[in-house]
Amino acid sequence: MKAGQDDSLLRNGLAVHDRSHAPASWRIALPHSAAAVPVARALVRTALTELEHTADGDTAELLTAELVANAVEHTAGGSPIELVVELLPTGCQVEVHDPDPAPPGDLTRPGVEPPDPWQEHGRGLLLIRALSSSCGHRPTGSGKAVWFRLPAVPAQRRPSA
Repeated sequence: MKAGQDDSLLRNGLAVHDRSHAPASWRIALPHSAAAVPVARALVRTALTELEHTADGDTAELLTAELVANAVEHTAGGSPIELVVELLPTGCQVEVHDPDPAPPGDLTRPGVEPPDPWQEHGRGLLLIRALSSSCGHRPTGSGKAVWFRLPAVPAQRRPSA
């Protein structure tokens, strides 16, 4: 090998070694239908297996399902929804992008009245606020992104399978 090739392989080897410290991310377009929810849950479950100290997978799947279901229910059906999962050494962040620029109601602060326990809807944002370490929304060029973060759970505290 030439010296330049050797140096390139060394840099690539170091980059692979250092990947554990850099965030990994997944991005997928989802259909604007209820079928998006199980696909999103499966992607989050798969992504979380990539971390040595992962966030709680059950909580991540539940909150992802809530965000995707809200995007399907509360936005116009012409555009796909996008799911972004970012894994960090300290946990994970999940974002759902949708075409509606209006912020989600009561995501970052509780509503005036608690959700009616007899109603089928109205608890998703409450779950996201209660179970995530942080959550929010931000405008994007094509609508908004609604997100939550979960901290990493040390291996000895994870439920066994």
